[in-house]
Amino acid sequence: METKSYQQYFSKEHDMVRKSFREFIKKEVLPNIHEWEEAGTFPRELYKKSAEIGGLGICYPEELGGIEGDVFLKIVVGEELMRSTSGGLTASLGSHDISIPPIVRVGTKEQKKKFVEPVLAGDRIAALGITEPGGGSDVANIKTTAVRDGDHYIVNGSKTFITSGIRADQLTTAVRTGGDGAHGISLLIIESDSKGYSTSKPLKKTGWWASDTAEIFFDDCKVPVSNLIGEENKGFYYIMENFLSERLQLCIMANITAELALNEAMKYAKSREAFGKSLTGFQVIRHKLVDMATQVEVSKEFTYRIAAKIDSGENPIKEISMAKNFACDICDKVTYEAVQIFGGHGYMRENVVDRLWRDGRLLSIGGGTTEIMKEIISKFIF
Repeated sequence: METKSYQQYFSKEHDMVRKSFREFIKKEVLPNIHEWEEAGTFPRELYKKSAEIGGLGICYPEELGGIEGDVFLKIVVGEELMRSTSGGLTASLGSHDISIPPIVRVGTKEQKKKFVEPVLAGDRIAALGITEPGGGSDVANIKTTAVRDGDHYIVNGSKTFITSGIRADQLTTAVRTGGDGAHGISLLIIESDSKGYSTSKPLKKTGWWASDTAEIFFDDCKVPVSNLIGEENKGFYYIMENFLSERLQLCIMANITAELALNEAMKYAKSREAFGKSLTGFQVIRHKLVDMATQVEVSKEFTYRIAAKIDSGENPIKEISMAKNFACDICDKVTYEAVQIFGGHGYMRENVVDRLWRDGRLLSIGGGTTEIMKEIISKFIF
């Protein structure tokens, strides 16, 4: 199937949505983001405000309260949310995007009514619980168990590094209902008010400060069998189906993080004087900025091309893995150089490039590490 040309990536409709979200970020987020970063959280009502302009429902079925659209409409929203300069805020507002898609795809009508519609309306917060203290990327070997007991499962175990973990109302949780390996995993929707469900204090992180991140514990936690998503022991495959879109969004986060850092470095280099001239008067700085600009442009274009393949119905597992690694590598390099150009000012917490540098570091870990991406790519090229 033919992929889109550059001119076809974004239409007038996309531009209208972009403008709306840019205004939302400018009005509701940017005046407060430094305060929220320092506080390690942001007001819960921001979910509702985002939902009111369609921010939570983009690319979800209309009958569930969503807004139908193509892959590039989702990209527009992701890019504009990242202009908040906060990866943590973006990740938390978007935690439903990694937790409710399996419910949308294979959930029951009742599950969609209870666990999808209120999330898209901004009335409930959804999170994904896969990573455990003993392992992250090795999804097939999770240890949290769910044992059938009549009309309920009894869940024991724990999850860690859970985005929106403190205030999530529901957790799409990977549990072991069968034997060892991928074939024994199921997905359960576990509500946070369930008996035996508890969370740690917010985990203190290097970056993503505005995102509440927690460890979650299950101690004989009773979960109705009706909260099973799809079929028992098919959870691993539902998880894998979501990785394509998650990795695309991580590419977007990496690209915009790098672009914002580049823009800040450009402005600073033009205004900062040293030895009687601006920093852009030095060839070493000009060429550094040229390299940064080139890297950002190439990474964005590659990501868009892969997005076009996804939009046309392809399943470019190899290419999205390449794009994620490339985008994250460029993000690391560009944010590092931005801090270097700012010098000591770039190492101060009130400086946005400091935040971008810290936040960008997580992107090559989340959604599958760089090393896991290379293993996936190797299976296609060897």
